[in-house]
Amino acid sequence: MSYQQLHQHFLKISHFNHLDAICSWDQAAVMPDGGNDARGAAMAELSVLIHQLTTAPQLVDWIAAAETETLDAQQTVSLTAIKRRWQQANQLPEDLVMAQSLANSTCEHAWREQRKNNDWQGFKTNLAKVVELAREEAKIRAAGTSLSRYDAMLDLYEPGMNCEKLDVLFGEVKTWLPEFIQRAADIQARKTFIMPQGPFAIAQQKELGMAVMQLLGFDFTHGRLDVSAHPFCGGVPTDVRITTRYDESDFMKALFGVIHETGHARYEQNLPTQWAGLPVGEARSMGVHESQSLFFEMQLARSPEFTKLLVPMAAKLLGREQDVAFTEANLYAVNTRMKRDFIRVDADELTYPAHVILRYEIERALIEGDIEIDDIPALWNEKMQAYLGLSTEGNYRNGCMQDIHWAGGSFGYFPSYTLGAMYAAQEFAAADRAIPQLREKIAAGNLSELFQWLKDNIWAKGSLLSTDELMTAATGEPLNARYFKAHLERRYLSAE
Repeated sequence: MSYQQLHQHFLKISHFNHLDAICSWDQAAVMPDGGNDARGAAMAELSVLIHQLTTAPQLVDWIAAAETETLDAQQTVSLTAIKRRWQQANQLPEDLVMAQSLANSTCEHAWREQRKNNDWQGFKTNLAKVVELAREEAKIRAAGTSLSRYDAMLDLYEPGMNCEKLDVLFGEVKTWLPEFIQRAADIQARKTFIMPQGPFAIAQQKELGMAVMQLLGFDFTHGRLDVSAHPFCGGVPTDVRITTRYDESDFMKALFGVIHETGHARYEQNLPTQWAGLPVGEARSMGVHESQSLFFEMQLARSPEFTKLLVPMAAKLLGREQDVAFTEANLYAVNTRMKRDFIRVDADELTYPAHVILRYEIERALIEGDIEIDDIPALWNEKMQAYLGLSTEGNYRNGCMQDIHWAGGSFGYFPSYTLGAMYAAQEFAAADRAIPQLREKIAAGNLSELFQWLKDNIWAKGSLLSTDELMTAATGEPLNARYFKAHLERRYLSAE
């Protein structure tokens, strides 16, 4: 059967993607600086090989023949996913794939030092090539579809989403978010809390992070925790690699970063094994993926119920059992404090959408050719002042250079973060309806029913359903931003 030939061919591709994922993790986590040029060249060759396999001439006939075969419902969806992957790969010429891999690797590696040194001039030199090639990719993909250039890039990460829908969703958020932020600031100004004081030894922080990962069901026989300049979850479902970064003055940065990445990891570790290696067996979208990390970090871990579990663990493993800051009420107040700040990855969930919308608006204009790289710092500063009242003039390190995404060529990715927060709020509301006394069970450390709900409704579905179908099956309706608004209002404004 031609479908079986396609099945075996894409399993082969998945093996090379496995190597690429582990090489990428190694490059970010443990590779010495001097190895980057050789690693970049090797990974570029690997990316071309994967591209060649994904665009192999025989796939045309195999796909056409498979479409005439008698397939079951899941095989039919799998064939559609294979065809989509094949079409996306065929849009790009091999020399562009090679050029992008090299440019992205060079820019991303240099960014690690350039950001530390606030070196915008050096960074933008490398970024110029990344943007040039991303625009070329967007132009090619748009020409092959009915999408705009930015929509064509967005579709790679969030199938079915487009700027028209995003402008409605984000436009609505912008109507109430500034008021929510100000009201939360006024409420918290009337409250006091004790900020835990460091230093917190990195070894103890790692031990705490791993203990919480275990509580959250992370499978250490199929994954590990390491350090990188920018926290991420990589690898493959059978070998998931989480990274974080530690700050001895603030243990919660690393801890909640670990919890966030554990949400990604649990999704990967519980994808449908019967579809492993095939596009249909992968996560549905980056927004759905992000919903899992934010479900863990925001919906679950920052709740008062989970805080009850976390406080004794943190106090014991950090040697702070007599520390007055380590009480449930105090750490809950610390973990839900709202603060206008520069750094997206450290932002609270109330100000976080402002960081994402800012990036979406800038990268969309950049890919569409409405602005140039030299316009980014001033535009970033303008939007930061408008959305959060902060100036980043001259502060590139904590402004437009803080993220790894553009350095790595990931244009169209940022909207997934706030979409993920919206999905997560809706998913938790559905789980709360489905599981009797869920919050009491969380407080008691009984998380098994919650994780089983996630596995049944999200993780084990892979890409068998569209995003709207997935959300409707899991929650009873497609994405509805009212759950996100209600969650923020309940957590940050209920004290009024």
